[in-house]
Amino acid sequence: MRSDTDNWDITTSVGSTALFVAAARALVAREPDPLASDPLADVFLRAVGGEWAELIDGDPELTRDHPLRSADFGVAFRAHQAARTRYFDDYLRAARDSGIRQVVIVAAGLDSRSYRLSCLAGAVVYELDRAAVLDFKREALAAAGYRPIADRREVAVDLREDWLTALRHSGFDPDAPTAWLVEGLVIYLTPADQDQLFQTLESASAPGSRASIEQMTPLPRESYEELVAQEASTDDVTYNDWARMIYNDPRSDAAQWFSERGWTADRTELTDYLRAAGRAVPENGAHVSALVNMVTVTRR
Repeated sequence: MRSDTDNWDITTSVGSTALFVAAARALVAREPDPLASDPLADVFLRAVGGEWAELIDGDPELTRDHPLRSADFGVAFRAHQAARTRYFDDYLRAARDSGIRQVVIVAAGLDSRSYRLSCLAGAVVYELDRAAVLDFKREALAAAGYRPIADRREVAVDLREDWLTALRHSGFDPDAPTAWLVEGLVIYLTPADQDQLFQTLESASAPGSRASIEQMTPLPRESYEELVAQEASTDDVTYNDWARMIYNDPRSDAAQWFSERGWTADRTELTDYLRAAGRAVPENGAHVSALVNMVTVTRR
């Protein structure tokens, strides 16, 4: 279970979710006509090796029991990751088209956009995360021969600390419009810490700044308790702690929070996004995806 002082690296606790998401992106890229493609996701799985590398390089028949290959959870989760990857890729393209030259990826994990999005050429991209996660990403991509397209700057910090000061020390300009990206983070924060994050974003955002945030409505209590019980009863180390790592508590809605402070807000349900993209909305195992939405806000 989570605590206010817990710790992790790329293969443990919250850090391991980045590997699981990268694995989903890698499998999505192998689908016919993928909604999104992250060709660098494979690099991270091979760098860790073991069952992660087997998932993409081994005999598919031998990994058919992996959660990401299942007809219920796997299909729904891969659709979720494809949709949010495409949504946030397009968000950054639009931000760059508007003239924004400063990007901050909060809890960057294994986000490879600094290396794979051509629109980020000429932009300064700050990636915030724990040192162990940033070190792993940089070293894995460098070993595979990849170099960032953007002016990429690492900010090694725990987001429960004063990360804005660390960001400024890395060259961040609070007087310049910023494109903030908050993907796959807020459910791992307490509601109070999420509000503090929003307050920090607002305090550091010049007019014209944007923020794009993924959020999830809390699971119904009965469903959440069922997931926790299932996790506690399995010894599958691949990905068995998600429900016990999140804070499944009522919290501020990002669209409402920023709208009340004068920002314009656009909220898109994940399932609506899939339909608009002409993709099927998974019926099985989609109880979590149906609760996910993406919000983009702009400061006037």
